[in-house]
Amino acid sequence: MAGKDIVVGLDVGTTKVCALVGDVDEKGLYILGMGSAESKGLRKGIVVNIESTVQSIERAIAEASASTGVEIRSVYVGIAGGHIKSFESYGATGIKGHEVTEADIERALDAAKAVYVPLDREVLHVIPVEYTVDGETGITNPLGMSGVRLEARVQIVTGSVTAVQNLVRCCEKAGLEVVDIVLEPLASAIATLTDSEKQDGVVLVDIGGGTTDIAFYKDGVLQQTAVIAIGGNHITNDIAIGLRLPVEEAERLKQSHGSALPVTDNRDDIEILLAGREKKSIPVNYLNEIINPRCEELFEIVKKEIQQMGVYDRAAYGVVLTGGASKLKGIDRLAEAVIGMPVRKAVPEGVGGMLSALKDPKYSTGVGLLLYGMDEIREPVGYGDIFSNILSRMKKWVMGFITERRSYYV
Repeated sequence: MAGKDIVVGLDVGTTKVCALVGDVDEKGLYILGMGSAESKGLRKGIVVNIESTVQSIERAIAEASASTGVEIRSVYVGIAGGHIKSFESYGATGIKGHEVTEADIERALDAAKAVYVPLDREVLHVIPVEYTVDGETGITNPLGMSGVRLEARVQIVTGSVTAVQNLVRCCEKAGLEVVDIVLEPLASAIATLTDSEKQDGVVLVDIGGGTTDIAFYKDGVLQQTAVIAIGGNHITNDIAIGLRLPVEEAERLKQSHGSALPVTDNRDDIEILLAGREKKSIPVNYLNEIINPRCEELFEIVKKEIQQMGVYDRAAYGVVLTGGASKLKGIDRLAEAVIGMPVRKAVPEGVGGMLSALKDPKYSTGVGLLLYGMDEIREPVGYGDIFSNILSRMKKWVMGFITERRSYYV
């Protein structure tokens, strides 16, 4: 980044790579510009081709740099994919001096983090959910309270070492330093959810190209997460196969004429382009007969995940949809009917200089990464931050990997 008050968010997704540049001042965050490129090296949120991913990142960064005049050297990167897992953990410590200090809280969190994690996984985030002081539960900040025993309940988010390592490597090969890695549904939540929703209970459903991320918020903090390996690309592929079309044409039809709602008596015709050349007219119902079952399947799985989390009756505000695939016509009405909860669509909010093009659910993660970066600039990472900076671990992994490869070829 050009200076301490410039923050860059890099959303490396299955369908697109987006780089957003923001300026932080005493009034908040002001978006300077963005760059975007087609993503060709990821599948379901995981890097499958290093060189293609690096090229996509370089194109997005170059466009963002050209549009803002900012030399981009470091970024906050989002991560998602089916490899992301989370679980609860507990820790406890005695309170020295009978008044909770920062050191006491840090010891309780350290105790909660002292759990077995398989060698092929690494802890990404340790998120405090609540504290207990001498049996009194539901405490969000115990600092200064009196007692003899402090307990912490945390949500631990882990990811595949290989998946995270490859993402960091792609950024570094593109000439970028990774300041921090942020779970994408957490970034999207920062940009789309209100304080009331987070406090009283809400389920964020972020429908991307390759995956659908679920995050449940209650009492102001993240409580649980889940990932479903179905996204907007699956709908596009169904259209391509069902109508025997190129994927690009299937995506165009989905965006321009597609609807998630059940088939009606709509007899309108739409024009399709076969093999990129021959034009043909088909009833719009043919298209929606393909889209509706896949969307119903997705929301049936979402409903099952919410029930398995045990939060179905705890989300007072229901479900908030975001992500690029949430733009599909009627998808909120279908989700409400299938899940049986109130549903609203969300776009990123609360940022100055927001370009009209960015008021789009597909940019929720990118804007959220900027807001997360702004908070880190204003309040450097300490014991109480819900995210731990993992840059040093990422570098160790990459350097260790390179060293092993060199040893192998010697």
